[in-house]
Amino acid sequence: MIAALELGLIYAVMALGVYLTFRILNFPDLTVDGSFTTGAAVAAMLITNGVPPLLATGAGFVGGMLAGLVTGLLHTKGKINGLLAGILTMIALYSINLKIMGGTANLALTMQGTLFTPLADAGILDTGLSLVILFVGAFLIKLVIDWFLHTDVGLAAQATGDNEQMVRSFGVSTDTSKILLLMLSNGLVALCGALIAQYQGAADISMGVGLILVGLASVIIGNALVGTGRGIFITSLSVIVGAVLYRLIIFLALDLNFDPNDMKLISAVIVVIALLLPRLIRRRTPRALPAEPTRSAVIAGGTQ
Repeated sequence: MIAALELGLIYAVMALGVYLTFRILNFPDLTVDGSFTTGAAVAAMLITNGVPPLLATGAGFVGGMLAGLVTGLLHTKGKINGLLAGILTMIALYSINLKIMGGTANLALTMQGTLFTPLADAGILDTGLSLVILFVGAFLIKLVIDWFLHTDVGLAAQATGDNEQMVRSFGVSTDTSKILLLMLSNGLVALCGALIAQYQGAADISMGVGLILVGLASVIIGNALVGTGRGIFITSLSVIVGAVLYRLIIFLALDLNFDPNDMKLISAVIVVIALLLPRLIRRRTPRALPAEPTRSAVIAGGTQ
């Protein structure tokens, strides 16, 4: 159970990245399936070559930002459909990630020190204290995102997602907003990939396959619980909660002896339920009937 919560808090970093493109920018970015592995590959390769884990993790973040930059340029400057631009970058990243990892599909970190090694040596990993540390880390990243979205650049990015044509009429460069948010989003996704590789002790070329579904599930579950339109602080916090709940659902499914090969199917079902449930609740909620007009109102209306 604690391991599932730890994974949920780590994957919350990725979910926050997906939140930026899916909710803020209204951009269906499939680059994350490749940039997640990019972050893991860069961090793992650097760590195995003696680079300090913190620096290697930062390099993974930069690698993800570069992937987002490519998608952003393909979409804004190349005028390629956003969905197709993400797919093209994701496909290209498969070969790039293999080259980063030295041509091997799996790169082990079992004999290397990672960011989680001090926690494991101190006996903190898989305890309540590790959950507190991971939550604080995810929450700090969330606060940085909240701050960014309240800057002039962040507000322009939000407006771009709401009404791109209107923003352009005010002379704001929507292309710049898209590129910046795609870079930040994929940087966070790659950062999560670097952390997951160190947590699990290996980077694998296929570890990012279907990750967009995990990110969407986390965002949708969190938003379904608290609703939308409650401010950035609450909405972004709900994404962290959604990521943790998603991992708990997967943990319970495995605990109930579901086939691990069915996890992608279960993830898709979770997303469908999270999307449909709020609509079903709204349909079953009786609408308030209009108030019956008073006698004085009827008389006043009749004399006009």
